[in-house]
Amino acid sequence: MVCHKSVTRRQLLAGTGLTFGAALAGCMSSTESDNTGDSDESTTTEQADSYEACIEPIGCQTLESVPETYIVNNGEWADMAFALGQREGFLTSAYMIPGFLFKPFGLDVPPLSETESLSQTNWDKEIFYEQDPDVILMDPNYMHSTGWDESWDESDTDEISENVAPFFGNNILRRREWHDYKLYSMYEALERLAELFQERERYEALAEVHDELHQEVQSRLPPADERPEIALINSASNPNEGTFYPMRTQVEGVELKPYRDLDIRSAFTADHIESGTIDYETLLEVDPEVIVVHWGIGTTGDTDSFSPEAFAEQFVTPFEEDSTGSRLSAVQKGNVYPGAFGSQGPLVNLLQTEVVAQQLYPEEFGEFDAKKFPEVAADKQLFDRQRVTDIIQGHL
Repeated sequence: MVCHKSVTRRQLLAGTGLTFGAALAGCMSSTESDNTGDSDESTTTEQADSYEACIEPIGCQTLESVPETYIVNNGEWADMAFALGQREGFLTSAYMIPGFLFKPFGLDVPPLSETESLSQTNWDKEIFYEQDPDVILMDPNYMHSTGWDESWDESDTDEISENVAPFFGNNILRRREWHDYKLYSMYEALERLAELFQERERYEALAEVHDELHQEVQSRLPPADERPEIALINSASNPNEGTFYPMRTQVEGVELKPYRDLDIRSAFTADHIESGTIDYETLLEVDPEVIVVHWGIGTTGDTDSFSPEAFAEQFVTPFEEDSTGSRLSAVQKGNVYPGAFGSQGPLVNLLQTEVVAQQLYPEEFGEFDAKKFPEVAADKQLFDRQRVTDIIQGHL
């Protein structure tokens, strides 16, 4: 049996099922057969130090040591890893969260041009091999089930898993047609990742901050019948052309978590959503109190910052200059807002829950200041930034 890289850290790191475990055992038997004197003691020590981490659809993996490096597809898995103190292990991604959203927590994350080397449409095996991570924080089914890369199939995913690193992840952004198994909530996924990185205390501390913020916001919301309905539109919408992509606010997945947590209702009907696109006339029939551009905070301006001027130029001004759009209540009241960046883990979600609360209830939570974001005046902050920073740094 030929054992390529048989003594590398990654191959000793994890066993992804019986096939991998058997191969590893076979490789090790040829190199350790001469050291029979301490084999029993060594085996006992390794078994005592090993641990298990489980997540669907991958199942359970037995690890001999904690992964040190990783790559992600979507930024929510990087956010979760950062929150668990694993910033230094991040290598690259396909879709990353803009770095400015991590600044309130003292994290230095490069601009997207330096953090997105994985192709967003066609997978490049060589990048996986070159990065050589200990683990790939991604749902493996995402790679061959989306159909974005027609040349890639399940055998290619298996090759990466066997020759580069094991997968560990779940498609938690939103449910897709092929996702017929459990879709974890943000904190369910974070708990699984904490198992992988052996960071239970950090997980529990972050969950406590999240629960406190959620309880604080919920306790200050007006009665349900006094809450606004919002028109949530995708950032691919084009006000200049009068084309809008309506969205629901109450569906599973981390991208809409801030809206679910604040019990925000959609101004759109099921027919609007199912139509795919709507025009100015339909939007005026709905006449929402608030218009929110989903992903708006991260899809305007430079890649490493948010530009309220660019957002206004792309979305607000066209509404104001259109003969129909200018008649919308949300436009006349100045209630067209950049929405949450959909890809979010626990860190960015804390910020964006605060943002949504301030956008919709400025009299209660303080007005959202787009020009200063992500900086927020201390008296308007709904959670303790330093406490979260301490958790990231391990000061529990």
